[in-house]
Amino acid sequence: MLGRVIRGMFGSAPTPDYEKQKQAAEVGGAKAKRDLARREDTKPEILYYLAEDADPAVRRAVAGNAAAPRQADLLLTADGDDDVRIELAGKIQKLLPDLAPSQTERLRDLTVRTIDTLARDQLPRVRAILAEAIKESPYIPKSIALKLARDIEAEVAAPILEFSPLLGDADLREIIASGIASAALSAIARRRELSADLSDAIVATIDVPAIATLLANRSAQVREETLDRIIETAKGVDALHRPLVFRPELSIRAIRRIAEFVSAALLERLSERHGLDETVQGELRAQTKRKLAEEEPDLPVGGDGDEVAAALDRGDRSFVMNYLSQKSGLPVPGVERVFALRSPRGIVALAWSAKLSMRLALRLQSEIAGIGPREMVYARNGTDYPFAPEELTQQLDFFRAA
Repeated sequence: MLGRVIRGMFGSAPTPDYEKQKQAAEVGGAKAKRDLARREDTKPEILYYLAEDADPAVRRAVAGNAAAPRQADLLLTADGDDDVRIELAGKIQKLLPDLAPSQTERLRDLTVRTIDTLARDQLPRVRAILAEAIKESPYIPKSIALKLARDIEAEVAAPILEFSPLLGDADLREIIASGIASAALSAIARRRELSADLSDAIVATIDVPAIATLLANRSAQVREETLDRIIETAKGVDALHRPLVFRPELSIRAIRRIAEFVSAALLERLSERHGLDETVQGELRAQTKRKLAEEEPDLPVGGDGDEVAAALDRGDRSFVMNYLSQKSGLPVPGVERVFALRSPRGIVALAWSAKLSMRLALRLQSEIAGIGPREMVYARNGTDYPFAPEELTQQLDFFRAA
């Protein structure tokens, strides 16, 4: 049977080495087959044969083997075992050279068919692994890049939206206009050399995490009038304050407008910017002193997680800062500094010291600090703090000493 497969698909003549491998593939035990399926010196025709083995562990080994023929890869895209397809998607990056114009048309066609089938896989994890593997390739068909970029799962779309060289401004504007998840929009906002037109499209969505990401992208082009719209929005949105303060090349007019509403800690950072004349620095120092006096903590009496959640719901940042200060023993300016630095671990440590849930720690990271999904610290096992108490204590000690 195996001989017929070989002659029909690969046109190879049996060799002594092949005969040994054939015997192991046909009558060997499970371990022998798995070892054979993993070896890169195994004959392509043997690997194709093993791609249909009843043991999923053998098929997974073939799926992860860069030496497997593209016919075997294409066969495995329809495998009923999710882990086989996951393994195959993880190997795709090794196959990208097969797409180069220097390769034969048949090899390119088989590789493209494999990638296209995985891009339509029912399992989001398969599509996400594939997207990560091909995100920067200029050789994949644009239709596949667009398919993944429009995926409803942000973890699939984000790598393509951020990195793919195949997507032009027109494609990205259309995708933005279609309405996409905040994480996907933030991925576009991270693109290098983002055009002013795309920056305008992102700001027009009024998506706070995406706008914060855009401001943090030093290579993104942002028109002065677009920045004015962001500043106007930011007056009531704490998550945009820090990204604005650290945005490069702010005009003096923009700096003065931002200084009207940011915290004393951020005002201090604003006054440290290079190129400010003495007049502007003096204005900012005076505003910093005034705000420090205004922000003297009016400590809440009692309070618990429900009260913090309610304060977040109504946008009462002052209550949250004072609450965290009272519970952690860190002065309000120190608490402000943790958020100004957008330190996920520091914020989690503050929440832990205040005996808040990890759910609230996530909200503090997102809603107060404007930290994006990729940078956030998440719960362990869905609800538990992910760090040991001594690690969290060290985080707080670091900010106390600063």
